[in-house]
Amino acid sequence: MPVGMTIRIVAVGKLKERFWREACQEYLKRLGGYAQVSVVEVADVSPGSAGGVEAAREKEGHAVLAAIPEGSYVMLLAIEGKQLSSVEFSLRLDKLALEGESDVTFVIGGSDGVCEAVQQRADQQLSFGRITLPHNLARVVLLEQLYRAFKISRREPYHK
Repeated sequence: MPVGMTIRIVAVGKLKERFWREACQEYLKRLGGYAQVSVVEVADVSPGSAGGVEAAREKEGHAVLAAIPEGSYVMLLAIEGKQLSSVEFSLRLDKLALEGESDVTFVIGGSDGVCEAVQQRADQQLSFGRITLPHNLARVVLLEQLYRAFKISRREPYHK
């Protein structure tokens, strides 16, 4: 994968606990030598104040869509998405880079999922398995898997 790749993670909600922030910062630091990686946090919306779950999803969805640049390849993290091994994930990112997709956005929705418009904008849905992960943990897992993917692509050792 070329170092010129831009990877953006658009996540609903902020990391409130220090240990989540520290884990993400560590992987972002490690990823710095491989790609330009950034995290954009959009506010989560309370269904109570929004007028229901669907209305909250819609408001979050507008913010998510606004954070995705035009032309970016979008991978939505979703339980029903395609499961890939770490090697398959690395190969998928390599293939995107070879096809000229140098700007990739990953979307991590809120606790109630994402609206239809965000699902429609996604070029691909990716799953980390059939279990439900808290969005904080999903962000850490995504960053770790991105780091692992670059290590695999470059055939560099990765301590297990």
